[in-house]
Order: sequence, then C-alpha cells, then structure tokens
Amino acid sequence: MKNLKSILAPITFTLCMFLSACAQKTNSTEEKPTEIKLLTKTNKMTNPYYSRTSTEKLNVSDAEWKKVLPQDLYATAREGDTERAFTGKLWDSESKGTYYCAACGNKLFKSDQKFQSSCGWPSFFEQENKNSVVYKVDKSYGMVRTEALCGRCDAHLGHLFDDGPEPTGKRYCMNSVSLEFDPDSEK
Repeated sequence: MKNLKSILAPITFTLCMFLSACAQKTNSTEEKPTEIKLLTKTNKMTNPYYSRTSTEKLNVSDAEWKKVLPQDLYATAREGDTERAFTGKLWDSESKGTYYCAACGNKLFKSDQKFQSSCGWPSFFEQENKNSVVYKVDKSYGMVRTEALCGRCDAHLGHLFDDGPEPTGKRYCMNSVSLEFDPDSEK
C-alpha cells in the first residue's frame, strides 16, 4: 500500500498542476458561443479608452473601468478572473485576422502567431510587438507563474509559459474574453 501511495502522489500532483496551470479564479458559467462575436459598437462608443491607434499608456481606476466594460470582461481584465478551459469563443478558432485587447483596443497578436495547444484557451507563440504585452510575477495558488497583461491598460490577459513551439518556445495562454478578434477582410 505504501508503494502505491508513492506512485500515485506524483501523478495526482502533476494532474492537479496541469488542470490549474492557466486557471486563477473561475466564476464564469457561460456556455461557449456558437459564433465569434466582436465587441459591439455600443461598447466601444461607451468606452472612451478604446482605441486601435493610440499607444499611450492608460492610467484608469478600476472604478472607472467598471463603468465602461461589460461585466465578464471587467471580471477577467481587472479582477484576474479566468474563463473555464474550452469555453471561450476563440480557443479553437483558426480564422485569419488580428487580436486586440478587448478593454482598450491595443494590438496584441496576429493569427499567424496562434497555434493549437489543446489547453483550452487561445494560445500564441509570440506577441505582436515588444510593448503589446507586459509581465508580472503571479504567486497565486501556490505556484509561480508569469501573468500576461495588456501593455497599454494592464488588463489581465492570461499567463505566459515556456512550453510553446519554436521559434520562441513560449505559450501565451490567453482568455478569449480579454481578446477582440478582427478577421482579415476578403479581397
């Protein structure tokens, strides 16, 4: 029996770490949408901080963000919530286009930087530019991880791991709700 416990303990620990690798809080009970929805014009018009052209660093209080962001986006971007694996609208999308911060419009990733990681969240091997994503040490849940934040508004996007494909070996494990996808136009 002692031998069985010594075998099962590392397996159980590894399984728990795998299942919680990207997770922080999980308050969302939404079902996966059947189609990719872009942030509505109404949301953009009521959010004075949203811009796809400005690179100015924003310094906005959480109270102000709460007034202009939808509740699910606020919970993730400002409170560090994490959507459940395999439930976000973009985790398995193979559409071509550009990914922006859903809170402020900052350009984050292109679809040619995305890969299928099978972790249940949209995954990228490289950010759009060196300033589009910034990092912070995250010591929550007894782990040490690298939190990925929007370089313009500091919105929580997800986490960065060192298990991605070449050429970078990185996996930007992002929350779909924190991303706005704009498909390439057909020409």
